Amino acid sequence: MLLSLNNITFEFGARTILENASWHIYANERIGLIGPNGTGKSTLLKILIGEYAVSSGQVNRSKTLTIGYFHQDLQSMDTDDDILHVAMGAFDKALAIDKEIKELEVELHDGSDEKELNRLAELYHDFDLAGGYEMEYKSAEVLEGLGFKTADLQRSFKEFSGGWRMRVLLAKMILQNPDILLLDEPTNHLDLPSIEWIEKYLQGYPGSVIIVSHDRYFLDKMVTKIVEISQQTLNHYTGDYSYFEKEKEIRNDFQLREYENQQEFISQQERFIDRFKAKASKAKQAQSLVKKLDRLEKIEAPINETSKINFSFQVGIQPGKIMTTLNHVSKSYGDLHILRNAEAEIVRGDKIALIGANGKGKSTLLRLISQTESVDSGSITPGHNIEISFYAQHQLEALQMNDDIMEELKMSGSGKTEQELRELMGCFLFRGDDVFKKIRVLSGGEKARVALAKTIISRSNYLLLDEPTNHLDISSVKMLIQALNKFEGTYVLVSHDRYFIQNTANKIWEIEDGKISIFDGNYNEWEDFKKRKALAEKSKNTSKEPIIPEVVKPEKVVEAPKQNVSIQKEKNREEKKLRNQFNKLESDLSKMNFEKNKLEGMLADSEIYSNKEKFQKAESEYQNLSKQLAAVQAEYEKIFEQLMDFEA
Repeated sequence: MLLSLNNITFEFGARTILENASWHIYANERIGLIGPNGTGKSTLLKILIGEYAVSSGQVNRSKTLTIGYFHQDLQSMDTDDDILHVAMGAFDKALAIDKEIKELEVELHDGSDEKELNRLAELYHDFDLAGGYEMEYKSAEVLEGLGFKTADLQRSFKEFSGGWRMRVLLAKMILQNPDILLLDEPTNHLDLPSIEWIEKYLQGYPGSVIIVSHDRYFLDKMVTKIVEISQQTLNHYTGDYSYFEKEKEIRNDFQLREYENQQEFISQQERFIDRFKAKASKAKQAQSLVKKLDRLEKIEAPINETSKINFSFQVGIQPGKIMTTLNHVSKSYGDLHILRNAEAEIVRGDKIALIGANGKGKSTLLRLISQTESVDSGSITPGHNIEISFYAQHQLEALQMNDDIMEELKMSGSGKTEQELRELMGCFLFRGDDVFKKIRVLSGGEKARVALAKTIISRSNYLLLDEPTNHLDISSVKMLIQALNKFEGTYVLVSHDRYFIQNTANKIWEIEDGKISIFDGNYNEWEDFKKRKALAEKSKNTSKEPIIPEVVKPEKVVEAPKQNVSIQKEKNREEKKLRNQFNKLESDLSKMNFEKNKLEGMLADSEIYSNKEKFQKAESEYQNLSKQLAAVQAEYEKIFEQLMDFEA
């Protein structure tokens, strides 16, 4: 075990964040830490690293434990060093040895000393052990995986925006290879290619990873456990986020039944007390019941964190069939070519997601469509009766600083009642009297949520949304999805949230080489299409017998089918063999995961935990099983890839 929290309570002023909460963290775990905004996720991470002390309970860490903590507050860091050297700061031991080597080499320049030469040899050896010979290569590899170009590596850290600086610091953090890596919203400033890269990288990470994220797709791909902060306690689930959602619903139903049964019991007892407390013959019994109710451990009603939006988002006027036409559009910024002779058409009812790497021109295209920016050549023709409402981060400047939130929403012209507006703002994390806060006192994230709400409730028939899920938690993203699914008009959105895209878009647009590549379908269908395309290209490029466009003689044409039949039979036999292996491995994994879950339950049992001998035995079994499971999982993935090659 790397770290354990045993019945901890943490209070922040008069507010209790956690009460009697427990959590045991083991080697090589992938854990998602979730909960609505404000429940204490970041606070819990600070408890894990020792920055905050608990009010009661115990926090136990192994003596040699190393923890890396990536969080958004790191943006305050500033340095003139180039980003390659910032990332290489992860190899602090190797850098210190390198410095000593250089100093010693200067001393040895004028003459040799046997003692110093031996020391130099030792330093070279230590430098190798500390990863010194690989640190530049590894740092460059991680930085380029996160979206930096090779030419960027020599640029000063100061030259980059906040989002790109966060990527550099994320690179440094994962290069440090701590035993436990704590990642607080690691995908916030990453585009889709970078998110996919970090997923692959972290899946092979040798330590444990704990992730706080509002990206459901990222959690599903990365974690095998979920720890949920709810009602000041920690709830543990074995599985990814999708499993958690299903299991949570089952647990909530069970808790609700228990709560309702207890409330009925309490009501019965209270009726008896009220009826007989004045009667001398029953007074003693009534008093006994009062004491019994006082001692009763109350069951809390489950909290429904996801509300349903019960009103529609109607448009003011009906537009024509064509919303926007792009004719031979070109757009550049100096030497950077965004669009080259691009053509596309947006029709009424389109729900389009613009996706791809940063810097490809997604936000630029939204501005061109809205005509807040002009094209270099070609034309963008708006359709008949279109009314555009554009949401982007710069739209925050249009908010009236002296208005309160409710006043600002009423100005949108939605025609919604105050109660309906209150309901909507609850979905965007403004509850109760929060709706009467002045705009000027809101944080940047809060202002963004107000601007987004205004955009959605306007009676515009055409929405342009640039990163609308920023600053929203998972529940709020689900609310936004509901709202957009009820929206009667057309929209184009830019987002890196794959779950959001999957549930809102019916078309995928990708800017490639200055052209707009259009896919008619949802995100999952587009992803499958890209995979099939990549496999086909791979198969084509790795073919051992290239197709030669020559005229084949008749006699060879006759012989070919026999050969092909023979080859096909062999392929079929090999595929059958692989499929049998795959099915066996799948069965083995299922059994091993079952055993692992059993052992995890034993280790969480206080009876086992308090018995040193039993605990050590269970922990040893758990560690051995985890190693076996990792080996079987690796073989399973290998066989799966081979089967995919057959299907390509």
